[in-house]
Amino acid sequence: MPGITLLGLGPGDPAQLTRAAWDVINSSDEIWLRTNQHPTVAGLPVSVKVLSFDDLYESSDSFEDVYSAIVEKVLELGQRPQGVVYAVPGDPFMAEATCPVIAQRARAAGLSLKIVSGLSFLEPVFAALGLDPYPHMTLVDALELSQAHTPVFPPDVPVLVAQIYSRMVAAEVKVTLNTIYPDEHPVQLVHAAGTQNEVVEQLPLYEIDRSEHIGLQTVLYVPPLAEGTSFEAFQEIIAHLRAPDGCPWDKEQTHLSLRTHLIEEAYEALAALDTEDPEKMAEEFGDLLLQIVLNAQIASEEGEFGMSDILKGIYDKIIRRHPHVFGEVHVEGVGGVLKNWEKLKADERLNSSEPEKGLLGGVPLALPALIQAQEYQDRAARVGFDWPEIEGVLEKIAEEIQEVREAANEDELAGELGDLFFALVNLARWKKIDAESALRGTNSRFRQRFAHVEAGAKKQSRNVSELTLDEMEALWQEAKTVSRS
Repeated sequence: MPGITLLGLGPGDPAQLTRAAWDVINSSDEIWLRTNQHPTVAGLPVSVKVLSFDDLYESSDSFEDVYSAIVEKVLELGQRPQGVVYAVPGDPFMAEATCPVIAQRARAAGLSLKIVSGLSFLEPVFAALGLDPYPHMTLVDALELSQAHTPVFPPDVPVLVAQIYSRMVAAEVKVTLNTIYPDEHPVQLVHAAGTQNEVVEQLPLYEIDRSEHIGLQTVLYVPPLAEGTSFEAFQEIIAHLRAPDGCPWDKEQTHLSLRTHLIEEAYEALAALDTEDPEKMAEEFGDLLLQIVLNAQIASEEGEFGMSDILKGIYDKIIRRHPHVFGEVHVEGVGGVLKNWEKLKADERLNSSEPEKGLLGGVPLALPALIQAQEYQDRAARVGFDWPEIEGVLEKIAEEIQEVREAANEDELAGELGDLFFALVNLARWKKIDAESALRGTNSRFRQRFAHVEAGAKKQSRNVSELTLDEMEALWQEAKTVSRS
């Protein structure tokens, strides 16, 4: 009668076919295989006509095309009076792209559907490794992982990467894993698990694409990194801090009470960036992340929002504002990106239910003045409000200096000095220099050089205030020479 039977062929040894699968095969005149490149095929009864879709793998441009063609053909065969038996390696619903789609569409079409489960590749792989996948194990497809820029799973849980069917795939998987795991990270390759040809290799990650045993039944096992190396683990310890048995200080914190800590940690991260010290940067970024996650935990407890809301919001925003990366929009260079960025943000403001803020309304008022000024100028320039040439910027600076000289009183002087600072920030922007960082660098050099002046006075058993201006200047020049060397 018409209908579709989805049947699992097991991991590769004909002896591992289930009794139900063997009975179905023996009672069938023909079976269709997704691929005959599977050891179990050699043990099928000679009385059964065996057909496969291997020709599609050779004639199609992608696996998606292959799987789509197989689905359509199996559904067509299923409408014949005798129906169809469609057999796949392992289990029909374990790491199998075609069977779930076939089952869904068969049910929708009213076709009879029978599922004959098989032993999947997982059981013999775990047996070969001597592992129990509980309580944590991540199962990943090698082809999907090879196309990613970074692993999309937490690195502090073990991972099983299936379908490492060639050295090229292994090499691409290795590149992705190397963004998190070190070259020497110990891993295991399991080949032909559950068959007489089973091989388990223990080797460092960087060698996985050199294995001579890689084939259609190769799986990679990646042990976890140290505890606490995942974002999820970090969220858990922050939640613990806020739990009834957590830290009294952390439990008392609110969004408002954490404001000063957020600002302090942000400035400490900037200081680490100024020193270009990778170890210090990593530490300070961690402290800054603590503030974000702690605020997210507080919001979650209050029913305001959760970390998933934060991540989803910025995820969607990045995709929405980068149509030249994730869509079909074409832009020319950085200038084109920024111009399109402002257009997208303008559209968002237009469609927003919030009161209109204007082009500059989204710049936080709490920003340091130099950063705020440069951001104002950047945004205005993106819509064309800018000097056509840098000469206009320089002339504006000269004009503001003259107005400083001519200021009649303290109020006028304050205003003219502000205008001069603003014009100097504009020059920094034109020269692609971050004004805030430039001044922070000068502040740092001043601090170091003045410390040298103080040290020089101390060597003379004098206070720095006891030095003459000429003596201070001599030590200052000495400090400049030392800093250059």
